[in-house]
Amino acid sequence: MQLRYAFRLDPAPGQRIALARAFGCARVVYNDAIAARERARAAGEAFPTAAVLSRTLVTEGKKTRERHWLSEVSAVVLQQALRDAESAYRNFFASLKGERRGPKPGAPRFKSRKDRRQAIRFTANARWKITEAGWLSLPKIGEVRIRWSRSLPSVPSSVTVIKDAAGRYFASFVVETDPAADAGRMPASDQAVGIDLGLTHFAVLSDGTKIDSPRFLRRAEKKLKKVQRELSRRQKGSKNREKARLKVARAHARVADARREFHHQLSTQLIRENQTVVVEDLAVGGLARTRLARSVHDAGWSQFVTMLAYKAARYGRTLVRVGRFEPTSQVCSACGHHDGPKPLQVREWTCPACGTVHDRDHNAAKNIKAAGLAVTACGAQVRPGPVPAQRGEAGSHGIRTGAGAA
Repeated sequence: MQLRYAFRLDPAPGQRIALARAFGCARVVYNDAIAARERARAAGEAFPTAAVLSRTLVTEGKKTRERHWLSEVSAVVLQQALRDAESAYRNFFASLKGERRGPKPGAPRFKSRKDRRQAIRFTANARWKITEAGWLSLPKIGEVRIRWSRSLPSVPSSVTVIKDAAGRYFASFVVETDPAADAGRMPASDQAVGIDLGLTHFAVLSDGTKIDSPRFLRRAEKKLKKVQRELSRRQKGSKNREKARLKVARAHARVADARREFHHQLSTQLIRENQTVVVEDLAVGGLARTRLARSVHDAGWSQFVTMLAYKAARYGRTLVRVGRFEPTSQVCSACGHHDGPKPLQVREWTCPACGTVHDRDHNAAKNIKAAGLAVTACGAQVRPGPVPAQRGEAGSHGIRTGAGAA
């Protein structure tokens, strides 16, 4: 299974300039590829192939006065930018044909130097390496100090250098994990658990455990308002406005890092203790358009379930998703009586058939577990399919050193 391990980088001032040059060159080549294909589309011609774009935009472009500075960065970075453009078009057309699941992406757009995330990728043929001293050696950039929080499970196949909106640099390695070694790291378990995700409590488990919602965004609102107000008072285009923008970005990054760390620790704990984990397939996109939108985004349910999915696939556990239309809050988990829908303010109710007093969330968690076990018992396909390498898998971040996702 492929995973991404991300670690903080501390480039020197000269290396920051070299990285900015590499980000810019990759962005220009990507935009040139988009422009070339758009010109072909407007003229009714066939799209130029990747080989043609590589020859005209990179090889021949380096010989022109307008693009001679492309030779100042690694050629692999430019080739990977062309691959990204090709992949963007492939995903776009696959979505139009209905061959690609998930939200439909828009047509590939031009990248801007003001985009909050800049990235370049080095594959094996770029001859990058990790030195004996533990530094990351990149072509035409040099040896960059890296903050290791744990060792890599295997030799990485590629590394992506990322600069986020807060001005932080990361190295994201793609590694292959050993299924046998991963399975050996998890203790044997025959337990199953149902999880009811919510806002009052982040999660209520079928065994009655209630996990409080940290509400990271709500707790940071006072500081966020202060730095946002400071940003709004700065003159556009000034250096002080850029400093204020970085303060806002760093404040949001601290919130996101804390939430991600919480999700990693909780998801790892649930996967370690249970063989089968059952969750409800919530319509997060729809809930995020209601009056509860801020609280829904603050909880980060989608990120949490995604972590459960790839960790279950990695460690040989089973993750079952129960349909969102299953009446888990309306059915008595003791006798099965369907008592009908209830408003959100009703947190406890008594079953009219058997007289059992239910906590709304605990009852829902038990029903979710029962529905998931029924799916596994009937032999339905419940294991997730191939899971792509996760961008946010572990590593050193801005708040804590170390990973919460073992």
